[in-house]
Amino acid sequence: MRVEFSTFVEGDLVAIVDYIAEDNPIRVVEFLREIRDEIRRIGRNPLIYRLRPEIGEEARLAIVGRYVILFRIRGKVVRVERVVFGGRDLPLLLQ
Repeated sequence: MRVEFSTFVEGDLVAIVDYIAEDNPIRVVEFLREIRDEIRRIGRNPLIYRLRPEIGEEARLAIVGRYVILFRIRGKVVRVERVVFGGRDLPLLLQ
């Protein structure tokens, strides 16, 4: 499936990279690789990720370490809505 990104994703990634780089700038490169790889997996087979109605309508998520990739399937498109720390108020982020 084609993968699209909400306008929030770039800002989410910048904030995460800035946070990680404070303590471990070398880790940033590997983290971004892990995120990219997981997004590819999502695009190839999004239905293996279960629906998470407690987070939001049509919401699904993938976990990468302490972070989550929140996405929805819209027809033949996977829309990545957010990439955030998993401890945040996830339903609030999808409103």
